[in-house]
Amino acid sequence: MIGKMTRRSALALALLSATTMPGFATETIKAVVIDGYPARALWVKEFSNFFIPEVDKRLAKTGNYQMDWQESYGGSIVKPKGVLEGVKLGLGDIGIVTTIFHSSKLPSQALSAVTPFIAADSRAVAKAVDEIAKEFPTMQKEFEAQNQVYLATGVVLDTYQVFSKEPVNSLSDLEGSKVAGAGMNLRYLEGIDGAAGVRGGLTDFYNMLQTGLVDNAMLWPEAAKTFKIAEVAPYMLKADLGAVNSKTITVNKDYWDKLPDEVKDVLQEVAVLYRDHVAGIAMDRAGASRTAYQESGGTVVDMKPEERAQWAEAMPNIAVEWAANLDSKGEPGSEMLKAYMTKLQDAGFTPVRDWSAELTQ
Repeated sequence: MIGKMTRRSALALALLSATTMPGFATETIKAVVIDGYPARALWVKEFSNFFIPEVDKRLAKTGNYQMDWQESYGGSIVKPKGVLEGVKLGLGDIGIVTTIFHSSKLPSQALSAVTPFIAADSRAVAKAVDEIAKEFPTMQKEFEAQNQVYLATGVVLDTYQVFSKEPVNSLSDLEGSKVAGAGMNLRYLEGIDGAAGVRGGLTDFYNMLQTGLVDNAMLWPEAAKTFKIAEVAPYMLKADLGAVNSKTITVNKDYWDKLPDEVKDVLQEVAVLYRDHVAGIAMDRAGASRTAYQESGGTVVDMKPEERAQWAEAMPNIAVEWAANLDSKGEPGSEMLKAYMTKLQDAGFTPVRDWSAELTQ
């Protein structure tokens, strides 16, 4: 009798173990995420609050893998301009690269920056640029040259506006002034008499304005709110220069090659969700950020349509220059430009200036 009970107990224990203990061990994969911007920046905050939990949730469905996330932001590993190099060298496994700092290494990423005055809608621009990146190999090849794998483009601003220390009501008010910008948008000033662009990063703009290094800065309302720009630039010219892709999620190539296919698939899927999530938040916050700017003492002036058209026509056609540069390297720059313009027009946006119409091909 005792023997039978012992055997039954043993069998019951075995069955219990079989139903309560997994038949495999979950593999833990370490992932170091880097960005030089602080955790309060919209795209960084949402990487922590959206991207990471979404990856974890999807991996948990099979239980095969789990991520050990190590987030390093705000200059703890790299400065804002150092993310591309940091991921290339393996200082970070995954990075949020601010592409506007790297026009020579990532020229095709400037597609939306060279086509201003079209869409003040981050969702439309993010989708169009990301589709171009996946339909044409050029963008991915540029990241491959930096030992990285492209996941998705991010648009974190609804549209560039002009923030100023003194009132700016028209294009003529910008003549002879110094304007802070972060990259290609400095070329928007080339058609304005005496205007000079001064390159800087978003985290520098407050001090640049406060110290008088510049008179104006091109940035967007959400960033103006986050970095308290109204304190030093209480006037905003609502010029709607356009949404621009400025962030790309990339993965170190050596790290990527070692990842299981399941993890790769999840990272790629969530990167696209993150793209749309961040763009949506940027749009949702745009109006509230303008209100907050005004409540902080800022004044908003709408630029007249004819003034916007005058500004667009005064600029050199930097889009055609951009396309020609890629064409000369054997890349389909002109085709990319035409495809991008078509995508935005099909989405319902009418360009103030049709940059692709001036292609000579």
